[in-house]
Amino acid sequence: MTPKQIELVQQSWIRIQPIAEAAAALFYQRLFELDPALRALFKRDAKEQGRLLMKMIGVAVAGLSRLETILPAVQGLGRRHAGYGVTEQHYSTVAEALLWTLEQGLGSTFDMVLREAWTEAYMVLAKTMQAAAREDAEQAATA
Repeated sequence: MTPKQIELVQQSWIRIQPIAEAAAALFYQRLFELDPALRALFKRDAKEQGRLLMKMIGVAVAGLSRLETILPAVQGLGRRHAGYGVTEQHYSTVAEALLWTLEQGLGSTFDMVLREAWTEAYMVLAKTMQAAAREDAEQAATA
């Protein structure tokens, strides 16, 4: 990611904060519309799950300018998600739901430049999570 992309993502995330609860609800609504089978992976109360989602995104967004500080947490998140039954295909569905949610929350300011910045941020984080999950699966297979 470029420094400008990081700045765009961080500044737009600040604008999401006042509507975080509604954004989380929109995200999960869209996620389950895109793939109803994903609903079975979520065991927590919807509001609590939404709060956790917003907190996790907030930590990730804040750490984009110093990725090395959040990599262990992102890798751990990927390992945990694999344990919940998340597969690599689910990451593209989550990306689609996230981008849609951001577009709803940010309106016309969510232009192609901002969409590209968020896509890049998501891909960096998702690839890190997926790599950690694959590494754990490979280690388990050879053990």
